Amino acid sequence: MKKIAKILLVLVASLLYLQSSAQTFGLKAGLNMATMFEEDDYDTYSNDYSMNPGFHLGLTVGVPFNDFLSFESGLLLETKGMKYEDNILDVDVVVKANLFYLDIPLTLRATTNLESGLKLYGAVGPYVGIGLSGKLKAKAEYQGETETEEEDINWGNDEDMDDLKRIDMGLTFGGGIEINAITLGISYDLGLSNISSYQDEGTTSQNRVLRFSVGYMF
Repeated sequence: MKKIAKILLVLVASLLYLQSSAQTFGLKAGLNMATMFEEDDYDTYSNDYSMNPGFHLGLTVGVPFNDFLSFESGLLLETKGMKYEDNILDVDVVVKANLFYLDIPLTLRATTNLESGLKLYGAVGPYVGIGLSGKLKAKAEYQGETETEEEDINWGNDEDMDDLKRIDMGLTFGGGIEINAITLGISYDLGLSNISSYQDEGTTSQNRVLRFSVGYMF
């Protein structure tokens, strides 16, 4: 926890400095469609996963280098996770992992003018995510009867006691349009860190998030 607090302190201080020297900052929110890549030496389990809908919202900060290139960062509260659905012996089973993260994207953004008030942009760069909380939910339905179970995600590096490592890192890329102060964008987060606390037998878990965003630049 002390390491996480230090990381947050450095990142927040950096963002505050960037905001004080930046020409643009804004708010962003929208829809997340999240899943996970999960495999071990025996199978790729995520082939049967589907997208788990959620959200993101937060602050963005932009530092222009010139009329074409800028650096963009921010603090985003967002959901990640996965969804699994199956029918086993006439029992409908739904399993969801709902994970809450604080993400800090660090992207290089290129913008070009299309016409008056309308711009096209693309962005790419790394991100750092910090797991805040999470729940694993399971529901089974059979002949009108429903059973549900729920448990908290344990964050940490102990392969016997914990489920997921708290720190996630990866690559984010996307694009969109700017209409005056409004931005409409789509992006994709490719998790590169193996966040599974248990990693024997090639066990791997990585986040994947498709994001649709609406932003307002001040």
